[in-house]
Amino acid sequence: MEGTGRKKLFEYIKTQHGGYHRHEFTDHAYLYNLYFPPSRLISHLKNELVNLVQNYPVAQADLAGLAGHINGLPADYLVVGNGAAELIKIICRNIAGRLIIPVPSFNEYINAAPPGRAAGFPLDPVSFHLDPERFVREAVSTGADTAVIVSPNNPTSLAVPPEQIQWMADRFLTANIRLILDESFIDFSGGGKSMESQLDRHPNLSVIKSMSKCYGICGLRLGYLATRETGFLKKLRQGVHIWNINGFAEEFLRLLPGFKEEFNASCDQVINDRDSFFNDLSLIPGLNVYRPDANFIFCRLPEAAPPAGHIVKDLFLKHRILVKDCSGKNMAEGDRYLRIASRTPEENKRFIEAFAATLNPSPEAP
Repeated sequence: MEGTGRKKLFEYIKTQHGGYHRHEFTDHAYLYNLYFPPSRLISHLKNELVNLVQNYPVAQADLAGLAGHINGLPADYLVVGNGAAELIKIICRNIAGRLIIPVPSFNEYINAAPPGRAAGFPLDPVSFHLDPERFVREAVSTGADTAVIVSPNNPTSLAVPPEQIQWMADRFLTANIRLILDESFIDFSGGGKSMESQLDRHPNLSVIKSMSKCYGICGLRLGYLATRETGFLKKLRQGVHIWNINGFAEEFLRLLPGFKEEFNASCDQVINDRDSFFNDLSLIPGLNVYRPDANFIFCRLPEAAPPAGHIVKDLFLKHRILVKDCSGKNMAEGDRYLRIASRTPEENKRFIEAFAATLNPSPEAP
C-alpha cells in the first residue's frame, strides 16, 4: 500500500481503538506483553472452542475466586471486570462524587466521569514525578472523595515508590478519601511490588489492574479491582451484569495459575528488551528519554524537531510504524512528547533506525 492508500489508512487508524492486526504495520502504540500467553495455553483454548462458545460462563462470585487464585487474595476482596475499563467507568460515573488524578495519565478516568466531577493534578512538567504532599493537600482542598494514582503511570512510564503510596493512603484515610491505585503495568517495573499485600493495612486503598497489558490478552477483556472496603465492592458488583465475562476469559483465569513460571519469564524478557530499547533511544541527540518503569518509553522530542503529530505521521507513511504522540493528553506541550511501546529487539532496532531518519532526514538528491 503506497501513497494515497496509506494516508487513508493512517486517518482511519487514528479513529480506531483496536483491530490493528488486520493491517500491515508495526504497532508501537498499544502496550501489551508480546511474550505471553504461551502456545500451550493458546492450544488449550483452541481445544475447548466448542464448549466455550456454546455454554454460559460463570458469574461474579466464581470469577472472584478464580482471580484470587492468581493474586492470593480472598474472593470477597475482588470484583472481576470486562477489562479494567468496565470497572473504571462504574467507579467514575456512578460511585465517586469528586475525583482527582495526577495528569498526564490514562485519560479514561477523567473521560468516564460526569462533567465537573473529575479534576487533573498537574505533575511537575520537567520530571513528571508526583509530589505526595501537594497531591494530598490538593485532594483535600478540592473536596475530592476519590483519588486515583496510576503507577507506573501512562504515558510517563514512571512509578510512585511504595512508601509514598502508603504515606498518601494514611493521609487520605484521615480525610475520608478513597485511594485507587492503578497497577496495570506493575509487572514490568523491574522488582516493583504490588500494593495488594497492603490492603489489610489500608482500608481506604483499592488496587485496580488491567490484565490485558501484562498477560497479552487485550482481546479477552479482563481486569479486576481488589480492596477490603466491602461497601465499595458491593456497589461495584451491582454495576456489572451477571455475565460480564465471556467463556474464553473465564477459562483463561482458570488456566493462569499453572503458567506462573512462563509469565515471570515473559515479564523478564519484556524488561530486558525495554532496557536495551531505552539505552538505544538515549543515544539519539537531543532526545530527552525518561527512564521507564513499564513496557513503554516516554520521551521529549529535540527542540529542532517538528511536532509529535508530524513525526507520528511520517513514521507511519514512510516506515509502516505506528507510535503514540501525547497531544491528546492533559499536559502542557503534549505535542513535544511521544509514548513508544517496546516490542521485540528486531522491531525496536527497526524503530530506532526509522525514528532517527525521521528526526534527521537526508537531503534530497538534486
